[in-house]
Amino acid sequence: MSGCNSAPAPTASEAPPAAKVQKKKVKKVEEVKGYAATKAGCENMAPISFTSYTPGDEDISFDIKFCGMCHTDVHFVNNDLENAVYPLCPGHELIGTVTAVGSKVTNFKLGDNIGVGCLVDACLECGPCGEGYEQYCEKGMTMTYGYPKKHGRSGPDDGCMTMGGYSNKCVVHKKFGVKVPAGADLPRIAPLLCAGVTVFEPLVANGCKEGGKKIGIVGLGGLGMMGIKLAAAMGNAVTAISTSSSKEAAAKACGATSFVVSSDAEAMKAATGSLDLILDTVAAQHEIGPLLDMLNAKGKLVLQGLLTKPVDLNTPQLLFSRKCVTASLIGGMPRTQEMMDICMEKKVFADVEVVSKEKITECLLAMQKSLGVVKRFVIDCSTF
Repeated sequence: MSGCNSAPAPTASEAPPAAKVQKKKVKKVEEVKGYAATKAGCENMAPISFTSYTPGDEDISFDIKFCGMCHTDVHFVNNDLENAVYPLCPGHELIGTVTAVGSKVTNFKLGDNIGVGCLVDACLECGPCGEGYEQYCEKGMTMTYGYPKKHGRSGPDDGCMTMGGYSNKCVVHKKFGVKVPAGADLPRIAPLLCAGVTVFEPLVANGCKEGGKKIGIVGLGGLGMMGIKLAAAMGNAVTAISTSSSKEAAAKACGATSFVVSSDAEAMKAATGSLDLILDTVAAQHEIGPLLDMLNAKGKLVLQGLLTKPVDLNTPQLLFSRKCVTASLIGGMPRTQEMMDICMEKKVFADVEVVSKEKITECLLAMQKSLGVVKRFVIDCSTF
C-alpha cells in the first residue's frame, strides 16, 4: 500500500498458472483503515484512514486477515535509521484473501490465500533481480512500507510512501504475492513472510537444506526461534545461544539439541570450534568475538539483526583461520515461495499470540524493551 496523509497500496508475486481463473475487475480506489505512527516513537501509534491505489491488469486486491509484528517495525516506527516519513503504517507479514485480480493475473484467483512479505517492487532488470534476489536490486527495492514507489508496480510515483499491513486491505503486483494453501493456519503463517525467509535464506545458501550441519542460533526472540525450527526440521544439530537460561525450555521445544548461556565463560569455552554456521539474530549491539570462537576453522557467522552502530571485529580471529563474517537480508521472491512450500510440507509454523488493534502500541513497546518476547505478535486485521 502507499500513502501521504491519504495513501495507496503495493505489489504481489508469481506461481504456476491456474487452469481456470475467476476474475473480478476492480478499477476503483478503496478506503483502507489501519494504524500508523504519527511521529517517531512506539507510543505514537494511532488509527489512520487512507486510499489504496487503483489496481491495474497485473495487480491483486485482497483483504488482509492477519499481519505479523516484526522487530523491524520497531526500528522504523522509532526512526532508528533516520529516514522515516510519517504517518508510517508498518507491517510486512501480510496474510489475506484475494478479492479481485487483474486481467493479466494467472497465478491467483478469487478466494485464494495470499501472502505479502517485505518486498512489493524492484526493477526486475538488474543482475540480482534476474537471479531472484530482488532484495538486492541495484536500483533499489521497494519495501512494503515506508519506501518511495519508483518502479511502477507499487502504485503511482506520487511522492507518497508505501503503507504496510497494520491495515485491512492491500493491492499488490502479481510478482510479489506468495501462494499459501487453502486450509492453512493463517496467523501462524504470517511471520514466515519475514522471519521465516530471513533465516531460511542463509540456511539454504550455506548448504544446510539437506541436514547434517552444526548450527548455532543467537538471540531467541521470534526470529531466533524460527531459525531453530527450520534448521532442526532440515535435519541439522542446533545449538541455541542466549544471555540467560530462561529460554532453554522453549528453545529445546523448538528443536534445539543443546543450549549455551553466552555469559557463562566455561560453557562458551567448552563450545569452542563446535559449529559450522551461526545465525546471529540479535538486534542490539553486542560482541561477536566470542561467537567467532564457537566456529570451526571454516565456519561462518551470519549477521541478521538490524544493528544501527558499527560492529567491533578482531581481524586476527579471521586472518588465522578461514572463518567468515557476513550478513543476510530477508529473501527474494523465489526463495520466499520455496520457504513457504517447505514450511507447509514440514509443518514449521510460528508460535504466535493474536492481538487486536488496541494492543498494537503495547506489543511494540514490549518488543522494543525485549520483555521476554518469544511468541510473535500477530494482528487480527478484522479489528481495524
